[in-house]
Amino acid sequence: MLLRADMDALPQTEETGLDFASRTPGVMHACGHDTHTAMLLGAARLLAARRERLAGRVVFMFQPAEEVCGGAQPMIEEGVLETPDGSAVDAAFALHITTRHPSGTVHLRPGPQSAAADMLAITVHGRGAHAAAPQRGLDPVPVACEIVQALQTMVTRTVDVFEPAVLTVTRVTAGTATNIIPDTAEIAGTFRTLSDATRKKVRDGIVRVVDGVAAAHGLTADVELPDVTPVVANDPGFTGLVTRAATELLGPGQVQLLPHPIMAAEDFAFVLERVPGAMAFLGACPPGQTPGQAPDNHSSRVVHDEQALAVGAAVHGAVALSYLTA
Repeated sequence: MLLRADMDALPQTEETGLDFASRTPGVMHACGHDTHTAMLLGAARLLAARRERLAGRVVFMFQPAEEVCGGAQPMIEEGVLETPDGSAVDAAFALHITTRHPSGTVHLRPGPQSAAADMLAITVHGRGAHAAAPQRGLDPVPVACEIVQALQTMVTRTVDVFEPAVLTVTRVTAGTATNIIPDTAEIAGTFRTLSDATRKKVRDGIVRVVDGVAAAHGLTADVELPDVTPVVANDPGFTGLVTRAATELLGPGQVQLLPHPIMAAEDFAFVLERVPGAMAFLGACPPGQTPGQAPDNHSSRVVHDEQALAVGAAVHGAVALSYLTA
């Protein structure tokens, strides 16, 4: 079976004040991937000391580029799901640390657990002019603003409330000076869904709304919707194995089923498309702070309770032993 950890950092400056904070301005392990790597190294040591109990092999997948969802797929193409003797990986497991849950607890669910993610990049084409004479041009800025609002209405009025979809515009850029109407305005963002049908409906809706709003004002627009990653779908049977192994290790109440999926994305989804397996969340809220209120992943102030790392390494080991014990 395969155990996976991601390794990459994020482009932000650390503000934790820790004595081991990032020494590189603008680069920080803000999603806990350094802890993932440490836990998987710990699991490798635990399992190496118990080789005689393993009726099979363990592949340790140290993956780059999860934050841009560009790491898992190349590793798969390069053969990470095959052992040196040519046999295939039969199951896969990953942990992701978070301060949303009490330290040392494990959380997962069968079926969809994390959303599919897609990008949106829209360019509205107008015609530049002097800001004092907008009638002589075709101003793309108010049209871009209208598109942003119309996209939010499209999601809430066309997608079933029980089939979640989140569309977020994160960047709107246009112009070079206060007295120039620009030729173009650019809109960028992301949308997240939990099913192929909803994913298609949102994609079709974005194109329809952008083209329609632009045309209503005599402008045109280009729409690009690059795929990023599919849904993280935990195999029900393997989820049960993880739940049993982690409960036996940690005790009753320390392993809990998530009540609903989250809309964040994870490119471990590419692995789970090919082999049965599961991803679980490991709680690591620091002492004295409240789970769900402490700074969480992607915050420049996130701090994870290091005591949880021993739990994570042990859970990796327990899952592998449970799956591979003769």
